[in-house]
Amino acid sequence: MLRVGLACLSVLALIIAVWPDDDTHGGHGGPVDSRRASSALPAPSPIYPISSPPRTIPSVREHHAARGPGFRPVGSTRVIVATGSESLADEGKLFAQELGVGYTTGAKPGAGDIELALNRPAAGQKPVPESYTLSTADRRVRITGDDDAGVFYGTRTLKQALKGGGVMPEGVVKDRPDKPQRGLNLDIARKPYTETWIEAQLRQMADLKMNQLGLHFSDDQAFRVESQSHPEIVSRDHLSKRDVQRIVALATKLHITVVPEIDSPGHLGAVIAAHPDLQLRDKDGKAVKGAIDIANPDSARIVDDLLREYADLFPGAYWHLGGDEYQALVVKAPATPESTYPGLAAAARAKYGSKGSIKDLATGWLNDRAETVDSASAGRTLKAWNDGFFAGGEVSADQGREVEYWTGKEIGARPPEEYLAEGRPVVNLNDEYLYYVLGEPNTFKYPTGKRIYEEWTPLVLRGTKPVDAKYAGQILGGRFAVWGDIPSAQTEEQVARGIRMPLRATAQKLWDARTPAMAWEEFKSLADRLG
Repeated sequence: MLRVGLACLSVLALIIAVWPDDDTHGGHGGPVDSRRASSALPAPSPIYPISSPPRTIPSVREHHAARGPGFRPVGSTRVIVATGSESLADEGKLFAQELGVGYTTGAKPGAGDIELALNRPAAGQKPVPESYTLSTADRRVRITGDDDAGVFYGTRTLKQALKGGGVMPEGVVKDRPDKPQRGLNLDIARKPYTETWIEAQLRQMADLKMNQLGLHFSDDQAFRVESQSHPEIVSRDHLSKRDVQRIVALATKLHITVVPEIDSPGHLGAVIAAHPDLQLRDKDGKAVKGAIDIANPDSARIVDDLLREYADLFPGAYWHLGGDEYQALVVKAPATPESTYPGLAAAARAKYGSKGSIKDLATGWLNDRAETVDSASAGRTLKAWNDGFFAGGEVSADQGREVEYWTGKEIGARPPEEYLAEGRPVVNLNDEYLYYVLGEPNTFKYPTGKRIYEEWTPLVLRGTKPVDAKYAGQILGGRFAVWGDIPSAQTEEQVARGIRMPLRATAQKLWDARTPAMAWEEFKSLADRLG
């Protein structure tokens, strides 16, 4: 009996000696340990609990649990890009750099390695953009996807799992986004932001699997990007074209598209300051703030010059035309736009016939700007704010133009169901939940992550009421928006802190619109752990 007991104690001592102190037995998470595990791979235990899903933001859609030790980097870990998947080199090098491990291509993966590879869809099978599969077994990880972006998002999941719990759980993750457009909209016109600050936001967005940065750089207060065609309109504090090129290059590397916006025919005060003859005036000769006279051919000439100039600077797939809050169309009853602005009314009739209205003139203005963008860089998807689309006129907005729905508070604002019933694609920027307006002017309040997380979904386009679920496929996603109405109200650092949790909540609901599994406090705690 004594000999048997001593033998059992010897075996137990041997197991304790070779098993890491912080093992998580199947990837259930555990304390974060920034130290790299020893390059000596421990022998597997014959029994493991069933694994739990990795804890990430946004959470993964599907995890097939398994028994096993999970994965953590060791001294010999490499990020390996598989043969035939060489386009993943940037993703592989970035991830290796982030983990502080080696990088190579075409090698046979072994224990401790991470392999990245593109799928080869079967004949007749359509790829699923931005989807990925992450398999953890035999102390190694393999991430595959139908495109480079999907594999990149798989590395974000692994990065967060390792940071938050020290281990990637055993099993298979199958993941994809609900919505193809997920992002942040940033007003740099009213409040300038440094290139460094913008790049820091891009890196956070990438880890949250967001893929769009809307850049609103022209408004009444300032024009913030260098221009050779019209240097007279550029504000003193602005981004150089070289700054923009670096921002766009980083965004591209992180699978984020920069969506530029030169807002017109309203919000052009910076242009008007240099060209006062373009300012719209009412029947009494009173100047209208920020609004240009769209009956004046010189107005179109300047805006078109700018659109052509920036076509190559912003090479992404989208361009935002603006179109919101044109003051000629928000006249209070009993007055009408035509009675208040007879010059615009006459131009509308001359161009579109006796039934032509100022709405038609404004619609035609955006259609013409769309043609300019298309002629300078064909194939762009164009966007405009919802109050830049009008119904029942002689002219219609191009059918493919995306409606960026932000408010129902403007005079004459149409409910989102009208755009959806017309078959138009819609993107959600609901000002009730997704507008972070500096200084909280009018009725705006700083949004909270908790409210977005618990109440908002992409179906909630206006106010707090969702549209019918039958329209879900037409709602392409959304962006959380930062506006600089009172620019001195917060510093860059305060803005970054203020949008931190709302941005994470938005990312979660755009990736997976279902009710989250985690309660808000648990989600917040995870966000704090992930940084």
